[in-house]
Amino acid sequence: MNALKKLFGGNTRQFGMIFALVALIIFFQIATEGRTLTPGNVINLFNGNSYILILAIGMVLVIIAGHIDLSVGSVAAFVGVTVAIAIRDWGIPWYLGVLLGLLLGALIGAWQGWWTAYVGIPAFIVTLAGMLLFRGFNQFVGKSNTIPVPQDFQYLGSGYLPEIGPNTSYNNLTVLIGLAAVAYVIFSEVRRRRTAKALGAEVPETWVVVLKLVLICAAILYATDLFATGRPGTSFPIPGLILAVLVLIYGFISSKTVVGRHIYAVGGNRHAAELSGVQSKKVNFLVMMNMSILAGLAGMIFVGRSTASGPFDGVGWELDAIAAVFIGGAAVTGGVGTVIGSIIGGLVMAVLNNGLQLLGVGADLTQIIKGLVLLIAVAFDVYNKSQGKTSIIGMLTRNFNRSSGGGPSNPLQPDETTSTKEAIAREA
Repeated sequence: MNALKKLFGGNTRQFGMIFALVALIIFFQIATEGRTLTPGNVINLFNGNSYILILAIGMVLVIIAGHIDLSVGSVAAFVGVTVAIAIRDWGIPWYLGVLLGLLLGALIGAWQGWWTAYVGIPAFIVTLAGMLLFRGFNQFVGKSNTIPVPQDFQYLGSGYLPEIGPNTSYNNLTVLIGLAAVAYVIFSEVRRRRTAKALGAEVPETWVVVLKLVLICAAILYATDLFATGRPGTSFPIPGLILAVLVLIYGFISSKTVVGRHIYAVGGNRHAAELSGVQSKKVNFLVMMNMSILAGLAGMIFVGRSTASGPFDGVGWELDAIAAVFIGGAAVTGGVGTVIGSIIGGLVMAVLNNGLQLLGVGADLTQIIKGLVLLIAVAFDVYNKSQGKTSIIGMLTRNFNRSSGGGPSNPLQPDETTSTKEAIAREA
């Protein structure tokens, strides 16, 4: 037990959601007789859930700021059908269609952000109206028809990394990305230890660091092997690559920038944040606009994967994104949550969905199980907080930030046992 505490930074429960994810994968791998961890199934899992995970990245920032967005599914559908019609009827290239979709998402987000931030209407009401409004626009613009998109646009949602170099049994580009990820993890740990020693801070024992690196690198290399050895013509999917880039960008923004600190401050205590100089209206406007931009991107990725835009695209997406964020440890009251946590929560739901489908479980029972998982995950986190303990995802993120060499964790995202006012005072 002492060895585990050293390995996981003093508390074995800090990686609770990762343990839950690993346990689900192992359970379904056994229950499905090895069908879960096959290259084809893992690739399909990422392809089929990447747009929900992208929505979860934007949704976690909205929820951290103390809001909720119910319109993301309708916005994604409206952007998808508009881009599909623009490419088909206006003859614009696919890449201009992507830019058009992102611009349209920004305009929609600015519209909803203005009502929320500057008029003062709660985001729940604004986005509920937006859900109805843009669902209607989707059916009006598309005339409830299916609008196909060209093959170049389909690459956005169902493409794979190309083959480069000599012919082997692996996709060489996928292998290179996996090796680069391993090198980055090792480099970050070495840099962190050097920085800690230079500052005279305590550093973990060598065997702890080595074991941790072995586990992380082994997981990366195993995933690389799965993605690189799929059927001919497949490799790491383009939607997965887009998702990985977004996780890096938004993870950095949320934990290492002033904008990220301000989002946590506004969600934790808006009045205290304003007293410390944070422009809460600007923060609320930005998180709402960013959410719609990512919703537009998710909609285009889905259209690319399904090869056409349809009248029922986006139905229920907002619920899946919200569930992923709350399973990932975000607080209903705002001020708490992480990008990494929302991705972990989304993967838990994705693996659960995929495993139940492989077992032949019906859609009705699947919905019941997903609802229970969401309720239990949030209840467990609430129980920990009521007992004065740090939430599982809070502990995970704090340790991740410390181990990544990026300095201390976000001062405006304190542990639940630290008040938001104290965090803001430190920042000021």
